[in-house]
Amino acid sequence: MSQPQGAPASPTQSRGKKSLLVSDPPKFDLESYLANYKGRTRLERLILIGTCSTYLGVEALKLAVREAKKGKDIKRYLEAQNHLETVGSQEREATRDKVWMDMTEKQNQAETQRLEAELKGYKNNLIKESIRMGNEDLGNHYQAIGDLPRAFDSFSRMRQDVSMAKHIIDISKHLIEVAVEQKNWVAVSSNVQKIKGVVVPADEDRTLQPYLCATDGLALMDSGEYYNAALRFLQTEAGMGTTCNSIISPNDIAVYGGLCALATMERNELHTQVLENTNFRTYLELEPHIRRSITFFVNSRYSACLSVLEAYRTDYWLDIHLQKHIDDIYHLVRSKSIVQYFIPFSCVTLDSLNAAFMPPGKTIDKELAMMIQRKDLEARIDTQNRLLTSVPSAPRSALQANTLETAKEYEREAHRRIQHMNIVAADLEIKGGKRVGLAPIDDLFDDGRQLRSRNSGANIYPGGF
Repeated sequence: MSQPQGAPASPTQSRGKKSLLVSDPPKFDLESYLANYKGRTRLERLILIGTCSTYLGVEALKLAVREAKKGKDIKRYLEAQNHLETVGSQEREATRDKVWMDMTEKQNQAETQRLEAELKGYKNNLIKESIRMGNEDLGNHYQAIGDLPRAFDSFSRMRQDVSMAKHIIDISKHLIEVAVEQKNWVAVSSNVQKIKGVVVPADEDRTLQPYLCATDGLALMDSGEYYNAALRFLQTEAGMGTTCNSIISPNDIAVYGGLCALATMERNELHTQVLENTNFRTYLELEPHIRRSITFFVNSRYSACLSVLEAYRTDYWLDIHLQKHIDDIYHLVRSKSIVQYFIPFSCVTLDSLNAAFMPPGKTIDKELAMMIQRKDLEARIDTQNRLLTSVPSAPRSALQANTLETAKEYEREAHRRIQHMNIVAADLEIKGGKRVGLAPIDDLFDDGRQLRSRNSGANIYPGGF
């Protein structure tokens, strides 16, 4: 359940119980939201909204059933129809269309057999280009019917028959799209790196750059590396358009990049890398509330920043990529705001913190205690006088501790060097062999002496000299 929008919510209230049901209405219009995407991600997002939102659930599931019947994925159709039958059994779309299912199943089987027979013929004729295209057609078919493991395998087999750089890019794009749907983020990162290793013309590189930054940013965000994800999204050049809308939209770039940056970057970084970033500014214009919240944070208006974010929490709970991360991101932003609010003061009254960060009738004491225990906040709570006081700094002790650590590191390094000198002096050092043709023959001599093998006349180098 979403928190009241009058004041920022406390992580001690919301993080304890995470519910997949969202009762508050989101701020986006469902039809306009879907217009940003194409392909299978539309169906994925509709099913997520239908199963998680009590406000839009029936409408989203009805659209999901219609969207599924436009394609060939029977499993997704059954998933949407079963959910709709539970929450809106009186709707026309809630009735299972067995005629369509039987017809689609027969068509899918016939198409699979046809494509596999064609591919077998291409392999018998040893036509590499036809084999590559046959695997691509088969992969597209498997992806359309929802058999993602077979689709991934078919696209992977295309690599055996590539003949130009464009083929490598096309294959990697297919694999990235399937891997995103599978939530296989390791495969996403791997194929992004493969595309980056391909030399392409400058004009094509400009169209690829937003795609690579967006997909790599998604993979990093899923692994919880919010700072690196923010850097990837912030590096996305303007002009993405619809090149990536089977996975992500330009609006998502603004939201994901802005939230990850807000959660991990300091105020100076936010000002220089986000607000003054000319490329990212074009994306921020699509989501002005993200720009507003970052501006509030940079200008030390933390309560206003958190209020803006809280007003859109419901929208992000219904996002296919943000749902499992949004509470953690909001928690990081809130903790940063409290720390930044406290930095200029030696002591602050708990009442002023309650007014700035808590809804009426709630107290911040427990949250502050948790932050102090996690060492996010260097302060003490004076419960008698209702104050939060900073811990006196001890620069002399810090200097002494740093000096001792430096001395220990110097001692460890000296010990390693002496040990290495003794190993060399005792002729116990193991030297790797050198391959033929990688170095001139003079490299086989050390100070005028030829390296000795353990057995007389034995050759320690592969290939021989």
